[in-house]
Amino acid sequence: MAKAPEQEHPVKAFGWAARDSTSGHLSPFNFSRRATGDEDVRFKVLFCGICHSDLHSIKNDWGFSIYPIVPGHEIVGEVTEVGSKVKKVKVGEKVGVGVMVGACHSCENCNNHLENYCPKIILTYGAIYHDGTITYGGYSDTMVASERYIVRFPENMPLDAGAPLLCAGITVYSPLKYFGLGEPGKHVGIVGLGGLGHVGVKFAKALGAKVTVISTSPSKKDEALNHLGADEFLVSRDQDQMQAAMGTFDGIIDTVSAVHPIVPLIGLLKSHGKLILVGAPEKPLELPVFPLIMGRKIVAGSGIGGTKETQEMIDFAAKHNITAEIELISMDYMNTAMDRLAKNDVRYRFVIDIGNTLAATKP
Repeated sequence: MAKAPEQEHPVKAFGWAARDSTSGHLSPFNFSRRATGDEDVRFKVLFCGICHSDLHSIKNDWGFSIYPIVPGHEIVGEVTEVGSKVKKVKVGEKVGVGVMVGACHSCENCNNHLENYCPKIILTYGAIYHDGTITYGGYSDTMVASERYIVRFPENMPLDAGAPLLCAGITVYSPLKYFGLGEPGKHVGIVGLGGLGHVGVKFAKALGAKVTVISTSPSKKDEALNHLGADEFLVSRDQDQMQAAMGTFDGIIDTVSAVHPIVPLIGLLKSHGKLILVGAPEKPLELPVFPLIMGRKIVAGSGIGGTKETQEMIDFAAKHNITAEIELISMDYMNTAMDRLAKNDVRYRFVIDIGNTLAATKP
């Protein structure tokens, strides 16, 4: 007979969980974490970002949620214990864990520091770990992970505004680097000015590219240009603006997670241009082939990065003072925040102040 979540492991833990898909509601939840293994790092969770995929997961929008779910994969805190073989970090240091906590460690992807593309990737929450138990994420007081998945946070990186970089940041940084878009002389479009898009603008600019924000909302123009530092702003519903910009982009990072037309975006690309999809709409997008053939254009996808690249991204962000724009919330505001996130009513990432507010919600 399966053990109750609070009896599976020796270390008591407390967080907030969704019990089923019907309510999309989170509530206080007692569970347990494994003992610290030889290669494990345990840390006290101080902050955790709320990613759009947390909302999709608690509602089972993608069809593979495992309940109960303790969401959260933008997790940062302070190391409280390390295993005997851990070399990367020491007790008292600031660390984070992103979207994954395990993989096979023997395939070609793992051997190339691309654990994120391992067929046996183990996600930080809502997955089955090596020991057969469900993984629980960062909406909780304590976290333990193999040091392979631990990211060190530089001293000058604020933990609250740095937390979202562990998902949102790496999701835009990785394709900018891999597809050769984040460099001087390149013209990059960022579609959607939300949790992913706003850090995409910051990274692309810091990497030297010319950056244009492409949005359906003219009201975001001032924010994009004057606050986030974009070079230009393009309203995708304005046919005259879109026509004038045809064939002028080397690449476009599309962060939109709702169903939307991508053919107009393909039209904006130069010949050999690349449209990179990093948002995850729940229904397929329409993709005629002709616009690709006429210009040898590429439509590609990209998902987070391996731990090595995630560390590189955090170090780059610290050097260039890149953080997310956040709204810090208390744990008991969680369900209201989820309702607001569903309406895109956040600028631009909710972050939960776990360290100061979680304990007060214990029943």
